[in-house]
Amino acid sequence: MKQESHENGLGTIIRISLLIMLLCGLVYPAIMTGIAQATMPNKADGSLIYNEKEEIIGSELIGQHFTEPQYFHGRVSSIKYDASGSNSPNYAPSNPKLLKRVKASMEQWKQNNPKSYVTADLMTNSGSGLDPHISPESAQIQIPRVSEETGISEDKLKQLVQEHIDGPDLGIFGESRVNVLNLNLDLQEML
Repeated sequence: MKQESHENGLGTIIRISLLIMLLCGLVYPAIMTGIAQATMPNKADGSLIYNEKEEIIGSELIGQHFTEPQYFHGRVSSIKYDASGSNSPNYAPSNPKLLKRVKASMEQWKQNNPKSYVTADLMTNSGSGLDPHISPESAQIQIPRVSEETGISEDKLKQLVQEHIDGPDLGIFGESRVNVLNLNLDLQEML
């Protein structure tokens, strides 16, 4: 009799486990995907950005490595914005590797932007290494270089940056920011 109740208990545990795996592993994700596709398809598909030929050129959620002087530059990314390796080295401020990388980044900044100071977000990694945003100040200090390289007046570039400033989420969460890819796409249209 004890053997039968033990076997019934084990069978119940297995059935419940399979049911939970089915619900949590298949049913719930399918429902959430369906709701996301129905209510916000662009975000559910990764906030992809397409060119006029309907080719994917990036995502609003993942930064890109702009190095050409005529474009606005984003944050430093130790993984070169490779989403398959999302991470950050998380060096302590006292770590010599961080100090060496920041010094090299600052020297390069001074070469490319001799008339400008540098902001902290342009010299530091984000937690994921994928952040597509910079602060409005970081965009504004790049205007003299971009203007010189493109021939677009600083006033027009200031207006362009102003149009790309997103405020805090829901008006209170986070800080104002500029999506570098979107900014550079609109800049490219002005060229």
